[in-house]
Amino acid sequence: MDLSRIRNIGISAHIDSGKTTLSERVLYYAGRIHRIREVRGEGATMDHMELEKERGITITSAATTVEWNEATINLIDTPGHVDFTVEVERSLRVLDGAVLVLCAVGGVQAQSLTIDRQMKRYGVPRLAFVNKMDRTGADPGKVTRQLREKLDCDAVMMQLPIGAGADFTGIIDLVTQKALYFDGDNGEKVRVEEIPADMADEARQARNHLLETLAMYSDHLMELLLAEEDVPLNLIHEVVKAAVSQRVLTPVFLGTAYRNKGIQPLLDAVVRYLPSPLETTIFALKHGQPDEKVPLEADPDKPLVAMAFKIAEDPYGALTFMRLYQGRFTKGGTYFNQRTGRKERFSRIVRMHADQREEVDEAMAGDIVAVLGVDCASGDTYASIYPYCTLQQIYVPEPVIKMAIRPVGRDGADRLSKALHRFRREDPTLHVSSDQETGETIIAGMGELHLEVYVERIRREFNVEVEVDKPKVNYREAPTQLAQFDIRHKKQTGGSGQFAHIKGRMRPLTDADENQVFVFEEHVVGGRVPKQYIPSVEKGLRQMLDRGTIAGYPIVGLHVSLEDGSYHEVDSSDMAFQTAGRTAMREVFPKTSPVLLEPIMKIEVECPQEFQGSVVGDLTSRRGMVMNTATDGPTARIEAEVPLAETFGYSTDLRSMTQGQGTFTMEFASYKRMPASIEREVIAERKKTMAAGTA
Repeated sequence: MDLSRIRNIGISAHIDSGKTTLSERVLYYAGRIHRIREVRGEGATMDHMELEKERGITITSAATTVEWNEATINLIDTPGHVDFTVEVERSLRVLDGAVLVLCAVGGVQAQSLTIDRQMKRYGVPRLAFVNKMDRTGADPGKVTRQLREKLDCDAVMMQLPIGAGADFTGIIDLVTQKALYFDGDNGEKVRVEEIPADMADEARQARNHLLETLAMYSDHLMELLLAEEDVPLNLIHEVVKAAVSQRVLTPVFLGTAYRNKGIQPLLDAVVRYLPSPLETTIFALKHGQPDEKVPLEADPDKPLVAMAFKIAEDPYGALTFMRLYQGRFTKGGTYFNQRTGRKERFSRIVRMHADQREEVDEAMAGDIVAVLGVDCASGDTYASIYPYCTLQQIYVPEPVIKMAIRPVGRDGADRLSKALHRFRREDPTLHVSSDQETGETIIAGMGELHLEVYVERIRREFNVEVEVDKPKVNYREAPTQLAQFDIRHKKQTGGSGQFAHIKGRMRPLTDADENQVFVFEEHVVGGRVPKQYIPSVEKGLRQMLDRGTIAGYPIVGLHVSLEDGSYHEVDSSDMAFQTAGRTAMREVFPKTSPVLLEPIMKIEVECPQEFQGSVVGDLTSRRGMVMNTATDGPTARIEAEVPLAETFGYSTDLRSMTQGQGTFTMEFASYKRMPASIEREVIAERKKTMAAGTA
């Protein structure tokens, strides 16, 4: 297998930008399928779950492999909804390149910004594809400007549209200076013509702009431009590829996937400009020495290093999707899980095409395959030797919403437990816990849609009728002022007793530590508290973080410094200092005047202009703060921050307000202090629930 001809890419975008429609065309033109299926209808090939077909959305990322221009493209189609953001997160973690799809009318939208952050987090080079060029109001120039301004990237158009909206007929390739038209029933025949005479000047100016932009990345190209000499095509391709690989340039391509135009040139660009596994530098962390990096090479003859980036269940058993960074594994071989040290046998290896599978005997560095029957967690590293190294973990956001779930009939409890166990393994953003007061099973996730989909999957896939409570908000407790503590724990019950004495301060974290939940520092001098007991104090404090003192919500934003104390030669122990830490939290945290924080969501609404006033008024009535409003032709776009507690059922309300024409996206923004009057209501309600649970 020629590694230089492999491309591992993902297709990511804001909701309804046409990712799955684009993936369907890629499969068709590459000969992987022989009939195009639509997302809204019988359901696209990559949306293989029944729920995806019914709702017309992508819920889980799907992988496939296609051949194009003698290259092998491993393609992952990812969801657009922020509720399923972990699917995008873990896909980008293992890919060498990506296509960022943007709507020619909507441009850079809320979820585009989130995906941009994810791509930057994992250093993924990308191309941009401006889709839906056949829509009225399509403006690729505006979208390219938004890419530069909002995503802070050097975006440059590689193509010009011939016509726009309903008159969009083809594209001009600014590199080859040719016009491309897409003939045949499904746009499968690419016809190459000269640039239309009425567009010659515009094309010449756009090409000059492209070359001037590229000259910033190549002295040789700059010299040719200054000398007014022709720039060879090979040099243009080399410069674009180098700039894309260094993540400084985002080339912009145009088309309409639904109307079958512009897909083949995009595939050519994927092969030409995105890096192969050989051109991607990956580092792992040395086992036991996380500060020491181990460079990995896409060499099949070196020791195996692979990441299990996604776990999925299908009717035939557990599938573990793996990306191989180094070495190879073979069917029936045994390999070490670097987290557990356990040796596991890879009984079967399959290459996936959505939900279809094709058995293979081995997989090599640079490949993305699935292995059957492996017991691991998402993000685990496998290697042929132990201990060797571990790969950087996948970022998993914290859940912001929760609800209680219970089976309707007694016979469903066992199946519900199995379902939750399986889904929790598949999806790290789904949290399952038990409420200590009420004994209820609680599921927590990224949003209403996220939990709604899992409840529906439990009903269908495990045949369990369940009932759920109204969604509840994950509030947090945070200190607001400094409090000193001086805790002496002393217990004598015959024989050796328990003794621990700690002194210090609790205070709110500063803005500089805003992403941290809890910080512990020790400034003990003269061995007043022996070094071996200091971790026990921290452990005791941490044990109390899950249940705050005002309403039993998790504690965040707390800084504790241990400054003094004392111990007893015989009676002091780890347990005694842990107990002192717990007592300090229980007795002193209330003195920091804690307050409740609530999750604030960033909402972006798009609706016809005539409904803008009603939508803004409604958001304000939900304690929302409107951050920005803009109009784009007949459409208004409103950005606001609204407390999560006020957003339940918003989709129904928005549809009513806008005669069914309004759409919105929502993602977590931050935790903020809630108004005192609402805080009192929440605390009273919480205490009532806790009292009912203990009764």
